Amino acid sequence: MDESSPENRVSLSKGAVALRASDADRDRIAEILREALAEGRLTAEEHAERVGAAYEAKTIGELEPLVRDLPVGARHTAAPAPTRPYDASVRPAVGEADSLVAVFASATRKGSWRPRPRTNVFALFGGVEIDLTEAVFEQREIVVNVNCVFSGVEIKVPENVSVRGTGTGVFGAFDVRTSESSDADAPVVVVTGMAIFGAVEAKTKRGKRLKNLRKSLG
Repeated sequence: MDESSPENRVSLSKGAVALRASDADRDRIAEILREALAEGRLTAEEHAERVGAAYEAKTIGELEPLVRDLPVGARHTAAPAPTRPYDASVRPAVGEADSLVAVFASATRKGSWRPRPRTNVFALFGGVEIDLTEAVFEQREIVVNVNCVFSGVEIKVPENVSVRGTGTGVFGAFDVRTSESSDADAPVVVVTGMAIFGAVEAKTKRGKRLKNLRKSLG
């Protein structure tokens, strides 16, 4: 194959292909796929398949083919981009991430669990429940990034925690009932992503209040 061909020019080097993918890399690819769906370059089925593969990818080399045939992907795949804020009013989540995947199945996270700064959710013909009402918050901002297709995702938040959303519904509903806590130092839960022929709902649960935010948090 001609090394000067366009295909080779946009391909990653062997070293870059073997690099481990970060959460920011996966989110960047998911955003490219989301734009491609909105522009009509991908069908809903193609988008769901590629987004699922993106969040399961371990290396940069596994991410690159998912956007190779898209104009934006050809321009930006070779140069990892920094994390983009999910909402102008909050900082982007950093650190390790949790992943919840439900494909023709259900997934639940509830009880006294410790959410990481970011939780990535992918649901295809499935259902996901995330209950933060008894969770142990160890940071002030939690980002829940949801991609669901023909699925339902429900997120429950304590009533004294702020809730914000930046998601989109395509032939579906992305219902985030935003609320601001009266406590300026209260944690913030940001829900972002896309629902295609599905529903995402995030709301505070009355009577449930966060009691275990570590006092050492600044």
